[in-house]
Amino acid sequence: MESKSAKQADNITAWLMSAPAVILLTIFLIVPFLMAFGLSFTNLKLNSPLPTQIVGFDNYLRIFSDETINFPRALLNNFLFALVVVPVQTSLALGMAILVNRKLPFINVFRTIYFVPVATVMVVVAVIWSLIYNSPDGLMNAFVSTVTFGAIKEVAWLDNPSTAFASIMLLSIWQGAGYQMLIFLAGLQGIPLELYEAADMDGATPWQQFVKVTLPQLRNTTIFVVITTTILSFQLFDQNWVMTRGGPQDSTTTMVVKMVEQGTGSLGWIGRASAISVVFFLIVFSISLIQRKLLPEERAVN
Repeated sequence: MESKSAKQADNITAWLMSAPAVILLTIFLIVPFLMAFGLSFTNLKLNSPLPTQIVGFDNYLRIFSDETINFPRALLNNFLFALVVVPVQTSLALGMAILVNRKLPFINVFRTIYFVPVATVMVVVAVIWSLIYNSPDGLMNAFVSTVTFGAIKEVAWLDNPSTAFASIMLLSIWQGAGYQMLIFLAGLQGIPLELYEAADMDGATPWQQFVKVTLPQLRNTTIFVVITTTILSFQLFDQNWVMTRGGPQDSTTTMVVKMVEQGTGSLGWIGRASAISVVFFLIVFSISLIQRKLLPEERAVN
């Protein structure tokens, strides 16, 4: 009887301690999503004198079929961004983590330098890189002109549809690699040194140790980094909005950019923006389910 009372007391304590988080999540996440889900089936528009009506799946059909919205291009850009940035950024972050995991003089200085871009607000980073990409006097053009011995002198990096999205990818890789580096660094420091000592005694080369010891031990860490970076890729917005506003010719547009375009400004199509947000949520939610499926060991521990 006392054991049952103690268990009930523990449950009450747990609920009381988690209540603030549950309340905040409900107010700022669950309720807004339910409202967006409901509004996605209406023709609600800002500053419209017409009454709001239920239109069913019309908004979902329109965002995929209306060429003026061009939502499929935004969806394709998000997938393309994830396809390029995730493996490149993950590989770069792992390499950086291996470098800064060594016991070298001033290693903490290098760790800080690598992490500084992550700590900088993305809007500030986007403004700085806009100046770097500026044509014809930006640093990027000066660098390219130097390494090509003047063969390439002037490139409109952000004004050319063929280079604008790649330019934003480069910025994003540079800015975000430090975050993944810290996660990999924590994973590397959790690998038992006895495994490397045993591999060394067996005559394994550094590359063989990396393939046979480091990578298997970083399996869960790598999956977590890949899934997290993929989710962040679908949240791509700040740099695109600041640098190109989704242009030129929708070459850098994303789902979030289309959501903002449809829901604010002179358009004000709240119903369409809500439909885009629901599609966005379903994609991110699906990626999260994949993460839970691929990390059974962590889930069992938790």
